[in-house]
Amino acid sequence: MNSPSLIDLHTHSHCSDGVLSPIDLVARAAARGVGLLALTDHDTVAGCAEARAACDAAGIRFVAGIEVSTSWRGRAIHVIGLDVDARSEALTRLIESIATRRRERVHAICERLAARGRIAGRDIAAQVAATAGLPTRMHLARALVAMGHATDSQQAFDRWLNPGRPGHVPVEWPALTTVLPHLAGACRALALAHPHRYKLSGGALRQLVADFAAGGGAALEVDMAGMAPHDQDRIASLARHHGLAGSAGSDFHDPAVPWNPPGRFAKLPSGIAPIAERLADA
Repeated sequence: MNSPSLIDLHTHSHCSDGVLSPIDLVARAAARGVGLLALTDHDTVAGCAEARAACDAAGIRFVAGIEVSTSWRGRAIHVIGLDVDARSEALTRLIESIATRRRERVHAICERLAARGRIAGRDIAAQVAATAGLPTRMHLARALVAMGHATDSQQAFDRWLNPGRPGHVPVEWPALTTVLPHLAGACRALALAHPHRYKLSGGALRQLVADFAAGGGAALEVDMAGMAPHDQDRIASLARHHGLAGSAGSDFHDPAVPWNPPGRFAKLPSGIAPIAERLADA
């Protein structure tokens, strides 16, 4: 097995909104020297069996994971489940309900693009349905780029999909307090995904972390690609205050994005226990 000097507990494949297949994702992680890898696709574990087999062949320790969409005070909040029991009936019901919301939202967005943006929304819907296991707004953004309506995915969001734009459709994910018990019963550990990215006041972020910890959360992502030092300091401080471990991940989606390749150094800020240690026998 590779020495886990590089780990990654937050990656995505084409089973959700990533670009690479699970096999190609593992190959890229292996080329980087990653020794511990979790696949954490949005609201699905469909790629985990394939990724595990590829990791076994590559000598990488694998952790089956998932990134679940939740809502807290009207805001979308993501929770990473690590060492997932894919046989959990509660988890299966949860992700099936979220998948239904995703499909309904994508359909509604395409209808709005057709009505308000005079774009062939139904063609986009058909293209996404044919290529995406679990449709997301990122699939729509890529389709808009492919059809010449944007130069890149970010422009597609800014011009067509974000709030105030022709294709924006709000969605209410299941409440964080509802999701956490289901996830805690199906996963060895839960990490709050990219807490530094949520547009919350300091007080609201502290309350979010407190609610997450009270609901069975075990870790905060304190080491992520593109994370500024001051953000890492404030998230690490919250982790210490609430007795939470730290997680490290790239949030890798696309090899065309050069600044977040798979793999982060395993060493975390002082006083932060690595959540990876709890996954030692996963």
